Amino acid sequence: MNAPLRTPNDPSSNSLILPLIAKRWEPRGGQRDEKAGDKGYELIDSGHGRKLERYGKIIVDRPEPQALWDMSLPPKEWECAHARFTNSGDEEQDAGKWKINRDVPDSWAVEWQNIRMMCRLMSFRHMGLFPEQQTHWQWVNDQIHAAGRPLNILNLFAYTGAASLSAAASDAGVQVTHVDASKKAIQWAKENQEASGLTHCPIRWICDDAKAFVARELRRGRTYDGIILDPPKFGRGPNGERWQIEEDLPQFLRDCAALLSDRPSFMILTAYAMRLSSISLGAALRDVTKNLGGECQSGELLIAQKNGDRFLSTSLFARWRATA
Repeated sequence: MNAPLRTPNDPSSNSLILPLIAKRWEPRGGQRDEKAGDKGYELIDSGHGRKLERYGKIIVDRPEPQALWDMSLPPKEWECAHARFTNSGDEEQDAGKWKINRDVPDSWAVEWQNIRMMCRLMSFRHMGLFPEQQTHWQWVNDQIHAAGRPLNILNLFAYTGAASLSAAASDAGVQVTHVDASKKAIQWAKENQEASGLTHCPIRWICDDAKAFVARELRRGRTYDGIILDPPKFGRGPNGERWQIEEDLPQFLRDCAALLSDRPSFMILTAYAMRLSSISLGAALRDVTKNLGGECQSGELLIAQKNGDRFLSTSLFARWRATA
């Protein structure tokens, strides 16, 4: 896996905005297995408000509001996509439909290191996997190994489980609690665990509203050494609980920081709400970790395009880690 943490200009970790760049990956050593077919991910091209990507063997053409530039490849290359998603209304919304141009299975595997994620064409344009997060998966694994002890990790808004599985597969005695409000997402995550051959890894699966779960854990006096947060802009819990990131995030971060153990290792936050900024996320995280020492960074998650020197910004992040 080739995922450098610097742009070509090599900004230092003290930069105001730190870019984390996800590049094309292939499983187990970074080589493409021509006999088995493509199993990794790459951003093939982007432009005119769209992006052309390969998820394993399947090429998809999806909307991307950040792609304001011209396409690098000719239209005939884009026409090779197995499926093309069209928004049904506002380009900022995820609702729409797929046009299938070539045969696409109901599900297929995409691999990263020893993790196998099953992807699907979803009605809201997503695939069940956010490849830009690979830099976070690697960073969390780095913190696990740097700790030199088994960590108890909480993954909130955990979706289909890539971060949970990556942490659990680190062979470091990690205990993972995976929390998501969607039963379907948790079932999908369990399928990914089985597909990855990681059913022996200790993962505690919880279908619950993240705010309600954190509040209960605080009352119970439970703590975690590392916390991963990937909240949506807006969402509802299994019992109709409401989540609005601009309103709920500040107090929620304080509650999560209160869940950290006496020997905390890390806390990491990703946000796809582009009305916010990485500077505001970083400031919020610094507020709740200011008494812990350590190091806090914030910036953008980028995907490096295969053709050309372009980087597609997908989300914002802030992360804290212990340094002693």
